[in-house]
Amino acid sequence: MGNCFVYILASQKNGTLYVGVTNDLVRRVYEHKNDLVKGFTSKYRVHCLVYYEQAVDIRSAITREKRIKKWNRKWKMELIEAENPG
Repeated sequence: MGNCFVYILASQKNGTLYVGVTNDLVRRVYEHKNDLVKGFTSKYRVHCLVYYEQAVDIRSAITREKRIKKWNRKWKMELIEAENPG
């Protein structure tokens, strides 16, 4: 299995969500938490990792990311709460 991840960040419980993909989850979450990347997550203070899954390769990770981004909020929340009820 490759080091590719699809992840979801939240601003707070039931807050704003962000779906992303990376090959280094620890580094990417650090960048988001410290606003090292200007954009959506720094503007809306979306810093808390609430869900992630590992993918076989970057292509499958990107496909999964795009699929999750199209989901409605309820489905995303159900995905998060199934793995991370807190």
